[in-house]
Amino acid sequence: MSLKFMRVLPSVGHRILFAMAPVLLLPVQVSASSPLPEAPPIAAIDTIERGSLETLPAFIDQMVAKQLKTSEVAGAVVTVVYDGKIFANSGYGFKNIEAAVPVDPDATLFHPGSVSKLFTWVALMQQVEAGKVDLDADVNSYIDFEIPRNGFAPIRVRDLFSHRPGMSDISGFIVYDAEQLMPYSEWMKAKVPRRVWEPGVETAYSNFGATLAGYIVERVSGEAFDDYTKNHIFLPLCMTSTSFSEPLDGNLAENMATGYKVEDGKFIAKGPEYLGLVMPAGSAVSTGRDMGRFMLAMLNGGTLDGRQILKPRSVRLLQSNSAANAPRLAGMAHGFLVEREDSPRLVGHSGNTVDFHSDLVIAPELGFGYYISMSGGEGSSDARTVLSRAITGYMFPQTPTARWSGEAETAPLGRYRSNRRDYSKVPNPDYDIIVTAEGPDSLEFTVQGKKSIWERIGPHLYEKVTDVPEGGPYDRVEFYQTDRGSRLSFSSEPYTAYHLVGTK
Repeated sequence: MSLKFMRVLPSVGHRILFAMAPVLLLPVQVSASSPLPEAPPIAAIDTIERGSLETLPAFIDQMVAKQLKTSEVAGAVVTVVYDGKIFANSGYGFKNIEAAVPVDPDATLFHPGSVSKLFTWVALMQQVEAGKVDLDADVNSYIDFEIPRNGFAPIRVRDLFSHRPGMSDISGFIVYDAEQLMPYSEWMKAKVPRRVWEPGVETAYSNFGATLAGYIVERVSGEAFDDYTKNHIFLPLCMTSTSFSEPLDGNLAENMATGYKVEDGKFIAKGPEYLGLVMPAGSAVSTGRDMGRFMLAMLNGGTLDGRQILKPRSVRLLQSNSAANAPRLAGMAHGFLVEREDSPRLVGHSGNTVDFHSDLVIAPELGFGYYISMSGGEGSSDARTVLSRAITGYMFPQTPTARWSGEAETAPLGRYRSNRRDYSKVPNPDYDIIVTAEGPDSLEFTVQGKKSIWERIGPHLYEKVTDVPEGGPYDRVEFYQTDRGSRLSFSSEPYTAYHLVGTK
């Protein structure tokens, strides 16, 4: 299945990404608290290369043109900002294939999925600024129901920002019938997840935590969450086509991109998907233009066109480090994910619904950022990731890290399971990572039949060598030991850790 390549140029100024207890077999004999050598550095980049910037739109055009033909992409929007302006804002493919309506980057709405959480963290920081929320307070002090202690310490507000509430994740919150919607607060109160470890100990991505963050905003502000974000984020930034409300109506409903699945090589239109059951965690819709304006505000200390939504120190906090699972890999900022620690520092957030796949990445020190959102079949999820990594590699290229053949180490072989899952359900071993030896200094990872090779660049530290785009980025994985068992973490997934659960 393929679509005719169609790029819609911007009308705005266009300028030069499980419940078993760990079985401790073949553990890595390094603890998270033991001294470790620093991870090999990445070559420093502290300026934007002008030639790469000027040719970036054409590079993106070529990438998306191919993806429309080969990667189940129905429609896409890509927005690039730099130096206080929207540099490029382009639509590709179709908002609606059957009616041959092209994507308009200024008007067509896509679900950014979990990128929506960035609005929620901004809203919560606004309440911190107002003195209505204390980062170190028990979340129970702000809500009208109780998160049970169950023998654990209280969950603090700052644990929500770092995705460290120590709770199971939740599932079953995307529906396709508006009649199944209810106030997210009602759904949330009925779905309080199990607490699985102490808060503040380990990062495990939490949709419930982000939903709870939005509810705190609603409670302390006295405004419904969707109204609050409209009045205090979207309207001040002139994001006129962005909303958390569901179902959509009026122009927003008319401009919403159609979701698709692919059957027998053909796109099959689907009805609207609804995420209002976890509204603050992912129900927003937006355009390329609006997301560009949000990035500009985050790159300008919380102010755009003279309108301030956050103070500069609050923006710096959101973008600064909070906690990391692995000793030598980047971790979480506050709500933002750390995509790269330096050269340059990149922070952002990815988002996936069933029908839409998005990514937002900014380089705060360089005033640069980009946003991608795609619709289509299952392949469009990988297409989003490929395009995002390609843009990063194009603008901030890396070279492979020198291989390391130091003291021999016991290979941390076995089956690893993500800590980011719904613990009320039986874990699906098909999603486990199987780690096997490929050579004395290399490992093979297998996930759902897909294999990748990783080579050693330091003690218990490996770099991916398969399916790496030109210029990187090069994913890294670190094996480490905690007082609760053996772990591995990826630099590309700062929001989760993988627990050793067996040898097969």
